[in-house]
Amino acid sequence: MQDYQNLPIDIQTSKLLDWLVDRRHCNLKWQGQVRTVREKIAAAIQDMPENEEIKQLLSGSYIHYFHCLRIVEILRGTEASTKNIFGRYSSQRMKDWQEIVSLYEKDNTYLVELASLLVRNVNYEIPSLKKQISKCQQLQQEYSRKEEECQLAATEMRERFYTSCKQYGIMGDNVHRELVALVKDLPSQLNEIGTGASGLSEAIDLYQACVQFVCDNSTEQVVPLLRHMQVRGNTTIFEWRRGVKPTSVERPKTEEVKEETEDEAAIDWGDFGAEPPSASVTDDYGISVEGTSDDIDWGISLESETQESSAAGIDWGDQTEEAAAQIVVMEASSDAPEGIAKGPDALTILETPDTRNQFIDELMELEIFLSQRIVETSEEADILAVSQFQQAPPILQDQTKEKLEAMVATIQHLLGQLTSLKMQHLFMILASPRYVDRVTELLHQKLKQADLLLLKKDLMIKKRQEALEEQASLEPKLDILVQKTRELQKLIEADISKRYTGRPVNLMGASL
Repeated sequence: MQDYQNLPIDIQTSKLLDWLVDRRHCNLKWQGQVRTVREKIAAAIQDMPENEEIKQLLSGSYIHYFHCLRIVEILRGTEASTKNIFGRYSSQRMKDWQEIVSLYEKDNTYLVELASLLVRNVNYEIPSLKKQISKCQQLQQEYSRKEEECQLAATEMRERFYTSCKQYGIMGDNVHRELVALVKDLPSQLNEIGTGASGLSEAIDLYQACVQFVCDNSTEQVVPLLRHMQVRGNTTIFEWRRGVKPTSVERPKTEEVKEETEDEAAIDWGDFGAEPPSASVTDDYGISVEGTSDDIDWGISLESETQESSAAGIDWGDQTEEAAAQIVVMEASSDAPEGIAKGPDALTILETPDTRNQFIDELMELEIFLSQRIVETSEEADILAVSQFQQAPPILQDQTKEKLEAMVATIQHLLGQLTSLKMQHLFMILASPRYVDRVTELLHQKLKQADLLLLKKDLMIKKRQEALEEQASLEPKLDILVQKTRELQKLIEADISKRYTGRPVNLMGASL
């Protein structure tokens, strides 16, 4: 019998309500009785005495049976003056709360309500708060990750900006102004490239000798423009066309680009006359310049309607009409003084798109020839090759691989200077003022994206702080709820234990 008294009663918390109903500790219609009690409590708390402990009991917590018992105990002290000679209280407050206690004790309604509250806390309220706290922690981690990503992306975008500026050859402080200033240095850079062509004499002679040897002493001059620049440098179109230096050069005057912000900033590349454009046929390269036939067309494709071979002063060899059309020069106007380079003739060879492209083509042609000779000299000589070059000029037979590679290196250096990304941009700026605006906008877009990423980073910081604050507000609520749930568990276990002669009661499955 004694061992039986010590046997614990284990009850699953999730099945506590069913257990109480099955063992007749409460009525099946307990929910209606609880609803009635709650209505009584809601009416009773409207008229309460000024007492600090009662205020704490009524402040924000769910009032249950044991709270009501404590309120009755407090009212016995505060309402003692209303007690009559029969020991009853005439105070309506006391009567209301005594009625509430009686309704609670009827059919053990208080016990089933406590059990219901315990089950709800264990199954719903506590897991919900834990889930919200866990979500806040996940959000903080996610926002921290996005914050770091935004910072890295913004840094990368700014690095791209400065890398692009470096490719353009500018610092990036004032993109538009620096891009326009680059054009001022272009003539000196082109003259430097033209001077570098002077080191190609041996390569040109080698190429000419090979052509003459293979083509049975052909008189055709190879790479004529390259040969011209090798001797004279980056001359004017006038000197290239006529073979003599001009007595004077009248280059077009350019105006500085205004720095004020306008809807469409443009560079005025010159206004050389007030008359309407002449009727001469010119190619449109994206730059329109008003003026007479003496004015400058920056697209630089010039046509001659009455050009004669004697006027050009240059023997073009046996070139076809298509090859000869690479350079089309407009005859100087009849009123232009002899020997003065004006209009298109005043531009240099490398400033003019057609002649510049021809210069690049001839450089590449010479490079390909030398590269092929390097391959031939690297391979073991066979009988056919030996017999083929036995009658070749000494300049072809005496070349070594090292000499050829040095010539190719010189050509590649010139090509690299002329076709570099920076130089391409300079030519684009020279050809179209609007290109400066497009490049400026493109570069500024990178900075704008970096700024937007930094704003997004600040937003992530703000959201992470909000998630942290929400977590800080939820954790005390969880602690209070867990504490009250444990108190409910102890009260229910003690109450059920009394009903079974003090046997220990354990509510299982309430992981708090």
